[in-house]
Amino acid sequence: MAQLLTTEGLAEALERQDEALIAEQVSGLQAADLADFIRQEGQNEAELATRLLSHLPLSERARAFGYLDTGLQARLAHDLSPTALARLLSKMEADERADLFKLVEEDVQEAALRQMASEEREDLRRLASYQEGTAGALMTSDYVAIAQGLTVKQALQAVRSTAPDAETIYQVYIIDDERRLLGTVSLRELILALPEQSMDDLMRSELVTVSVDEDQEQVARQVSRYDLLALPVLDTDQRLVGIVTHDDAMDVAAEEATEDMHKAATIGKLSQGFGSSGLLELYRKRIVWLVLLVFANIFSGLGIAYFEDTIAAYIVLVFFLPLLVDSSGNAGSQAATLMVRGLATGDVRLADWGRHFGRELLVAGSLGLTMALAVSVLGVIRGGPDIALVVASSMIVVVVMGSLIGMSLPFLLNRLGWDPATASAPLVTSIADAVGVLIYFTIATMVLGLPA
Repeated sequence: MAQLLTTEGLAEALERQDEALIAEQVSGLQAADLADFIRQEGQNEAELATRLLSHLPLSERARAFGYLDTGLQARLAHDLSPTALARLLSKMEADERADLFKLVEEDVQEAALRQMASEEREDLRRLASYQEGTAGALMTSDYVAIAQGLTVKQALQAVRSTAPDAETIYQVYIIDDERRLLGTVSLRELILALPEQSMDDLMRSELVTVSVDEDQEQVARQVSRYDLLALPVLDTDQRLVGIVTHDDAMDVAAEEATEDMHKAATIGKLSQGFGSSGLLELYRKRIVWLVLLVFANIFSGLGIAYFEDTIAAYIVLVFFLPLLVDSSGNAGSQAATLMVRGLATGDVRLADWGRHFGRELLVAGSLGLTMALAVSVLGVIRGGPDIALVVASSMIVVVVMGSLIGMSLPFLLNRLGWDPATASAPLVTSIADAVGVLIYFTIATMVLGLPA
């Protein structure tokens, strides 16, 4: 409730143009809440952000800056002088600093770098050099590392000297002279250990690590699987170069889930969130697949055209057409969703295709039979026993085929090196619709004794 009142208070202060009250309200907001407030205002975001952030000390301003949308960050950074940008970068967390640095133009980057200390400048260049979507681009260089051979007492002194600049201090990493990672100790274990105990005896050497070029989705999966506060990142020489913290890994998980949802709806990846995306971008990200699916649906039309004589002889068949093809598409979409999610979480592997195909065949057969029993009653009412037989048998076959198509397509795309999420509901539905039309009218032609 206090957070809500503070947000309302800030809105009221802005409406009254009371700068003193605005400063008071801004200082009472958490950085993430202030960023949300700016985002929700919609129009004139850059002007509002500049105004509100100016009321914060530099360290708090840098923290709030990291929560803003990347597009807004880029616009604000472009308006800053090289000195102001360098000061802001120096106060941001290492990974967020690198992300912002990559958003601005090269001449702005160079101007800001000239205003920074050499060690900080080289660290920023190194972090910004890693490819987007990898552990290197996700990691931070602000961690606590100590040399091997120290006692617990010496290690605590080393931690105290480096902790103020670290993003997290809950894991302490032990490295050798070449910065190769030897082991790790939790802060809890360090505090509870005897002062003269050797860190080499205390540390755990069975480590979960990733390389700098590891895909960020795999990094997030490792953090979640092993319930880690931070995941060490090693270069090709097995040297410790950074860590991926739990909160950053969860941000990646949310980002990947959003991307998969967009792909499942045949929507291209948005450069910003939906609320911040322009009309042209929303149009461009949606139109390509919609046009392609229009042409894919032509196959359904061709199937109907091929069986015009069957339809003319039994016009009642048209009544059941939407019901059957929609059931096929719905069953396929369900199967595709389950497979895409299973592949994404690692619960399903490519080698499991044969086993899951058999399981899906049994489940889809049961689903089709149940749906056939339900729809056969309607078939008797609308067209008599023969039509009921056509509709019921078609229902079983189209549900089975739709389900098998839906569960197999993600495996096929994965095998081809494409994202399984591309096996989206619209794509599966379009394919299942065309197959369903052919199955339905083929069965009708055979059962009703019509010429093919």
